[in-house]
Amino acid sequence: MSRYEIAFSGQLVPGAQPELVKANMAKLFQADAQRIAQLFSGRRIVIKNNLDAAGAEKYRATLERAGARVEVVDMDVLIEEVELAPPPPAEPLSAPAVTPAATKPGRLRVAPRDEYMAAFSEVDAPDFDIAPVGSDLQDARPDAAAPQVDLSQFSLAPVGSDMGQAKSAAPAAVPDTSHLKLQD
Repeated sequence: MSRYEIAFSGQLVPGAQPELVKANMAKLFQADAQRIAQLFSGRRIVIKNNLDAAGAEKYRATLERAGARVEVVDMDVLIEEVELAPPPPAEPLSAPAVTPAATKPGRLRVAPRDEYMAAFSEVDAPDFDIAPVGSDLQDARPDAAAPQVDLSQFSLAPVGSDMGQAKSAAPAAVPDTSHLKLQD
């Protein structure tokens, strides 16, 4: 038994008015203006799926009467299987010529597995290894030296001396100006 899906991509039946079709779709789906705007965005949106042939035809006819052209797609379409080509036969690789970089201690020697990797056989790369579990991978840092600070200009206050804020001077007395007058 075939199953179908109904998809809409914003296309209208010829001669339909867009505003009227949007109003009809809003009434059919009981949706707000924002959802209807998403339907008419131009993207392909699946409205309903897993329908039988009669249900799919009913949806198509109803939506076409509303002014929307929908696409009815059979979901049970067989997918063509593509057979992949077999991998090339494994050929024994000849050992690469020893290069001066490969003779250095701690340097990596690359044996190419195919033509692509053969381009990297002459690369001078360090021979990194995997550290054992719990190893410290950070380089050791020297201990920080204490800065040389000259404290000779500082002195200590005697025991019991007042170390609080400096006292501010008493506010100045404001003179009485009530007896003065301005003349015109």
